[in-house]
Amino acid sequence: MHLKYESTLREPLIDGVKDYHQVTEDIISPIEAKPGKLWYIGLFISIALLLFGVFSVTWEVYFGTGVWNLNKTIGWGWDITNFVWWVGIGHAGTLISAILLLFRQGWRTGVNRAAEAMTIFAVMCAGQFPIWHMGRVWMAFFVMPYPNTRGPLWVNFNSPLLWDVFAISTYFTVSLLFWYSGLLPDFATVRDRAKTKLRKYLYGVASFGWTGSTKHWQRHEALSLVLAGLSTPLVLSVHTIVSFDFATSVIPGWHTTIFPPYFVAGAIFSGFAMVQTLLIITRKVLKLEEYITIGHVEAMNKVIVLTGSIVGVAYLTELFMAWYSGVQYEFDTFYKFRAAGPLGWSYWIMMTCNVISPQVFWFRKMRRNIMVTFIMSIIVNIGMWFERFVIICTSLYRDYLPSSWSYYRPSWPEVGFYLGTFGLFFTCYFLFAKYFPVIAVAEIKSILKTSGENFKEKMVKYEDEDVEKFAHDQTHH
Repeated sequence: MHLKYESTLREPLIDGVKDYHQVTEDIISPIEAKPGKLWYIGLFISIALLLFGVFSVTWEVYFGTGVWNLNKTIGWGWDITNFVWWVGIGHAGTLISAILLLFRQGWRTGVNRAAEAMTIFAVMCAGQFPIWHMGRVWMAFFVMPYPNTRGPLWVNFNSPLLWDVFAISTYFTVSLLFWYSGLLPDFATVRDRAKTKLRKYLYGVASFGWTGSTKHWQRHEALSLVLAGLSTPLVLSVHTIVSFDFATSVIPGWHTTIFPPYFVAGAIFSGFAMVQTLLIITRKVLKLEEYITIGHVEAMNKVIVLTGSIVGVAYLTELFMAWYSGVQYEFDTFYKFRAAGPLGWSYWIMMTCNVISPQVFWFRKMRRNIMVTFIMSIIVNIGMWFERFVIICTSLYRDYLPSSWSYYRPSWPEVGFYLGTFGLFFTCYFLFAKYFPVIAVAEIKSILKTSGENFKEKMVKYEDEDVEKFAHDQTHH
């Protein structure tokens, strides 16, 4: 009877007959085994992409930003598109960890570790773009507002570039702390199971001498809550600041007050899609289907359909405001040059991928279908990339003077730089999946006795016995 914490109607979050030891075995043993051939192939491809990215960036720094196909009209092209896209992808991890932790959502435990790692890698990729976009990258330290000997020359606090520096650095620091503090108990588990001296030493250093005492757990819980409280406003503020890069300007198609909430919804939308893409592969390869269940996939798909619908409403609001405002330039930007015009194709790709396609998730069968989810997660991220491209390029490529109208297509160093960030992201993810527990072992154990399948069945049995006993007592009275 003491097991009754959670409704027996909810599906279990951990499938199969599990005890604490079995959980440790299932999640830690892939780290201890030798990596397979597929892992090496994946890592090799990622490193190759990363090196191509390094080459592209070196080329751009050596010859100057002129090698990018930016022109007088389009001063922001692929570079800033990819920056906003990567920042968006980094949003799901902190949202899953922080906001769902504060709301006491049990289903986050299966997916939070990988999502947090993904956040950190995505922010690392995003941070590259503004730095290399400066052109003269050796001057990058000028954006740091530290007390200096440059006399009255301070940073320009009106510059969106500076806001990005603050947003990204804060976000990265808090996300890293959150992720790493959650890893401590699991590192200690790996340390205690280690067979070689080197392994024991390295995981010992990484676990900061964690012993699992009550004091350690108390501090761990307190720190998690404090960091969750800090991260929650961060999730909302970081992408709001990124949207201010556009919204505070006076360019038609940019200066709208709907940008902050719409960017945040879009970021969560693309972030959750990326979590799905990675976790569906990870659960299959590492055989973790019993911990990342169909229930987890469905819960994330519900978030995707909600945020996708919010983004759809934002698109329609933009179209409505362009018409309702009566401003000729706004109307032209949206109706002549964005929905139609030479770059009109990108607008319709965005609409199809982001607004129409996620609606399949209204059907339970589709939400619980792994193949549909995987394909949809990729479609959503393609759509979200095009959303950033549409906002930037279709607002800029038609200027007030027809003589400065232009078209935009990226040059090879721009494409190479973008592919290079994919290389960085997946190199980090492959190393993470090999040397770190992909699922938070300690957190899975904390919900095992309330949400594990075998414990759920016991609860149902107890409840049935209670009902029979109650009915029996009633009839005798």
